[in-house]
Amino acid sequence: MYLAHFGLKEFPFGLTPDTGYFFSGEGAQAALNTLLVALDAGEGLIKIVGEVGSGKTLLCRYLLNQLESQGWAAAYIPNPHLSPAALNQALLGELGGDFKRSLAYGLTKALETRLLQLASEDRRAVALIDEAQAIPLESLEALRLITNLETEKRKLLQIVLFGQPELDLRLNDPSVRQIKSRIAFHDRLSPLSGAETPAYLMHRTGLAGARGPLFQGAAAGKLHRLSRGMPRLLNILAHKALMLAYGEGCEQVTPRHARLAGSDTPGARLSLFDRLVTP
Repeated sequence: MYLAHFGLKEFPFGLTPDTGYFFSGEGAQAALNTLLVALDAGEGLIKIVGEVGSGKTLLCRYLLNQLESQGWAAAYIPNPHLSPAALNQALLGELGGDFKRSLAYGLTKALETRLLQLASEDRRAVALIDEAQAIPLESLEALRLITNLETEKRKLLQIVLFGQPELDLRLNDPSVRQIKSRIAFHDRLSPLSGAETPAYLMHRTGLAGARGPLFQGAAAGKLHRLSRGMPRLLNILAHKALMLAYGEGCEQVTPRHARLAGSDTPGARLSLFDRLVTP
């Protein structure tokens, strides 16, 4: 498409969360710092909330890679719309538990046995639960019971919930007030700022092989306003803008290319001027 034209080795603005492209902007870095401090302190339950497209899954997978490289036993649950039994089974499987034992002694007991085994090996265990706003209330209660599992020193399993703002609404339900009271650390993933967006674009295009800036400064500012700093939407707009620039044989994306990309993208925040100006 436009790779050779811009000297790229791969597309820099894919929508699949690629931890190699993790950008430590202020919001993402603050959330990551909260997670690392809370996990190091041994807190049982941690929550990260962010709007759709704010980069929660990328942050979750980046943290997962870091913890696994440090020897943690990590369970990653990308779709937690599960019954309590199915959730326990998923956690047991991710942590390398014995399914045959679970049939004989029950899932909860098998999970506890596996966690005790990990603790005896001096390995810490963590469950990273993405899209946590989808967890049924009864399964949230099951998670609370899991947080009761502990030695005299620390929790056997630490749990991190990544979810959209609807997660907070779900946790306000009186039936799960106990698990809400156990959330020791929480943070909200904020969008990219106007100053961070040009650096974000440079970061991703540079990793993809670009030798110089592919977006004019004004174009980066336009993309920020159109996307409101939300990484997923920004990626969509940047990809389309690069396609437009390539189609015209341009070496850089201009504000016009950014505006045209916005006019073709649902969710982009077009100004009245953008709506009135013809292509």
